[in-house]
Amino acid sequence: MKRLTLFRHAKSSWRDPDLADHERPLSGRGEKDAPRMAERLRVRRARPSLIVTSTAKRALETAHIVARSLGYPREFLHVEPALYLADPATILQVIAAQDEGFSDLLLVAHNPGLTDLVNELVPDMRLNNLPTAGVVAMESTAERWADIGARNTTLIFYDYPKNPDVLVVTE
Repeated sequence: MKRLTLFRHAKSSWRDPDLADHERPLSGRGEKDAPRMAERLRVRRARPSLIVTSTAKRALETAHIVARSLGYPREFLHVEPALYLADPATILQVIAAQDEGFSDLLLVAHNPGLTDLVNELVPDMRLNNLPTAGVVAMESTAERWADIGARNTTLIFYDYPKNPDVLVVTE
């Protein structure tokens, strides 16, 4: 059994129009939404065995916030250049390349690739747009990362910062 969580980076800043896209940091809203969504993952008892992130500054910042909230060692974050603005096929290649010893993978990346991948893996969801800091968690009966597909993958949950149906768990 494999668990795959796709996390779109939090909202980025457009304050400096001369800044290259890759170098844009989180905006004020992104700095608020990323910890909020990371906390929701923690409440859902998310325990990724591997966090893989795009090299873009906004994705790295989001991944660091998520890792901190989940108690995931920052030094174990895997930075993957191929995830920067990747299409679904490239994201699936990155997933397939992961060690089979990791059963719970969390990827921090970008749209439209993430939205398109969600729709490929869970077509009944018909996701129009994965919002910034949006999260989709899926479970697959595949034994290998390379075998994940619509035929063996089901939705666990979908959440986003403005979700009115926020899960509240009391401990």
